[in-house]
Amino acid sequence: MIKLLSWLLSAAAAPRLWSSLVAAVTLLIPQTSSWAQPTSTGDLPPEKVRQFLELASNPEVKAWLEGKIATPVGEPGSSIAEAISIWEAAVEGRIAALANAVTRVPAELANAMAVIMRDVNSGRPGLVVGILALLLIVGFGSEWVIRRALTRVRTPQVGEDVRKTIALDAVELLTFALASVGSFLAFDWPPLLRKVVLTLLLAFIAFRVIYTIAQSLFAFGAAGSGLSDQSMPMAERDAAGRFWLRRVNIIAGSLLIGWATVSLMPSLGFSIDVARLASFAFGLGILATAIEAVWRRPGTSAAPVVLSLLTLYLILLWLAWVAGLVGLMFVGIYSLVLPAMARGAGQVAQVLADRVQSAGALGVLLNVTIVRGARALVIAAAVAWIAYVWRFGAAALIGSQIGTIVVSGVLNAIVILLVADLLWQASKALIAYRMDLAEHAAGTADEVARGGRLRTLLPIFRNALAVFICAVAALTILSGLGVQIAPLIAGAGIFGVAIGFGSQTLVKDVLSGVFYMLDDAFRVGEYIQSGSYKGTVESFSLRSVRLRHHRGPVFTVPFGQLGAIQNMSRDWVIDKMTINVTYDSDVELARKLIKQIGQELAVDPEFAADTLQPLKMQGVDSFGDFAIVLRLKLMTKPNTQFAIKRRAFMMIKKAFDENGIKIAVPTVHVEGSSDTAAAFQIQQTMKKAQAAEALEGEAAA
Repeated sequence: MIKLLSWLLSAAAAPRLWSSLVAAVTLLIPQTSSWAQPTSTGDLPPEKVRQFLELASNPEVKAWLEGKIATPVGEPGSSIAEAISIWEAAVEGRIAALANAVTRVPAELANAMAVIMRDVNSGRPGLVVGILALLLIVGFGSEWVIRRALTRVRTPQVGEDVRKTIALDAVELLTFALASVGSFLAFDWPPLLRKVVLTLLLAFIAFRVIYTIAQSLFAFGAAGSGLSDQSMPMAERDAAGRFWLRRVNIIAGSLLIGWATVSLMPSLGFSIDVARLASFAFGLGILATAIEAVWRRPGTSAAPVVLSLLTLYLILLWLAWVAGLVGLMFVGIYSLVLPAMARGAGQVAQVLADRVQSAGALGVLLNVTIVRGARALVIAAAVAWIAYVWRFGAAALIGSQIGTIVVSGVLNAIVILLVADLLWQASKALIAYRMDLAEHAAGTADEVARGGRLRTLLPIFRNALAVFICAVAALTILSGLGVQIAPLIAGAGIFGVAIGFGSQTLVKDVLSGVFYMLDDAFRVGEYIQSGSYKGTVESFSLRSVRLRHHRGPVFTVPFGQLGAIQNMSRDWVIDKMTINVTYDSDVELARKLIKQIGQELAVDPEFAADTLQPLKMQGVDSFGDFAIVLRLKLMTKPNTQFAIKRRAFMMIKKAFDENGIKIAVPTVHVEGSSDTAAAFQIQQTMKKAQAAEALEGEAAA
């Protein structure tokens, strides 16, 4: 025992020897329990081998051995080179095995026929075919009975609901499956016969399920609603629908027949390599159907070069499958069909969402959840399948542990992004719905004010929510990739403090905006004035506000520069005006006329809703140099006083003219005689002569 341990310790410097040793121990350990028990037959292993196996079965020793086979530090490129060489050898061995299997096909086929005759048909040719035919008769007969019982419901009517049609098809399929499978399982059969019949029967049922689902999906896509008044589905009446439905059926049939055949071949005596040859042959049929669909699909306008490249791409995918690169093959397939699958799932989900009788915020949320959720489920299912078939084989390219973390992190990142997108789309739709309600809010003044406040705050909340979702998604993805996010969060806090000191103006703008929102100083759609800036509030950001001047220019003003604000759109506004009349005018008559005009405007349908107090004359404001100044007052809703004032001035001018009241204007009266004009002209001439003499004197000097 001591010699054995010393030999193990001396081998610690040889990593490849340790790898071989642990592999051998792993293979031998499951057999140690049976060897350790007394048996009546077989020779006992030698004493040293027994001691070695008992020592290797010790959990502590096993853990120590596994720790010794870690990849040597300082040779990161060796794992990549070894992985590539292993892949190359595996592909060469796989191709050589397939080539050798071709020569064994006749012999194995003859052997399989003998097995079928002896163990499946029990010496009676056609037994399996007869059983399958009888089961199909039983299944279709039961389905016919159910169909006759539901004839009144099943008969297509004008505007028939597609959901009802799908439910009835599902009932018929379920009846067929239960009747056929149940009638077969009710009797005892030989094991191999049972396996063959059940496999073929399940393949046929799966084909019918796929056909029904494809037919329903094409009906949704073509019609966009329920069935029409004809009994034939929309997919079969449409040329493109018929084309794609036929290709889907061919591919599904080839796939299911191939699956049933290949899964039964090992039980019939075929080797694994010959079974693989059969699967590749069925794959060639699927490849031919796909290439034919590429070249003959309806409405194609692609150039022949593009179609040739797409054909070459499909052939390369089939070759990747033959070479054993199953993960790469599925990645290529999904990159080709996944966009169309997600788009089709979204269209079908949109049709279903439109049929959901739900209004309000719940209806909006259900619509977004159904549509975006259907697309997310399609993508997530593709990612899950790739993760299953890939089994992280590519991790060896960059080291087993790091590669596993990176590959799993990337796949998890896709799922996280899908969830984040679903949350963001649902939140954005709800916010847009609430903003639309707020924009068209009607009712009391409080409800209108609440709607304006929502239109102001919801865009800011939407931006903050987008930043929050992106940050959480990014941190979750980094955590899945093995990055420690706690130091990142701490560093972000320190970085934020540094940014705060370095950009005090930005911080001031953001904080000022927060306090403006808390104070409800202004809302979207209100007219405000701050210093030299004035206009209607159009939108917000975290830092600034956009003001639209009434003449058109747009001001983008940081919150920190607003200061004191005049809000001219809250509650009510009082507009005071003055009118000048001549001293010989009847002031009392003017007051009565203005009051009558105010009452007429107050009942005018155009201005009645906006007038809070009618126009009236408050009295004589002052006696001017040339007129008596009359003061007028009007109380209206904000931003409506201008139109009312303009109409009032027109009516006042007309009423004053009809009643002899004159509006006073300042005038200048100039008088003079001919002698005064002559004296003024002589004076001007003398000034000109004196100026000329002064210029001549300066020139002489």
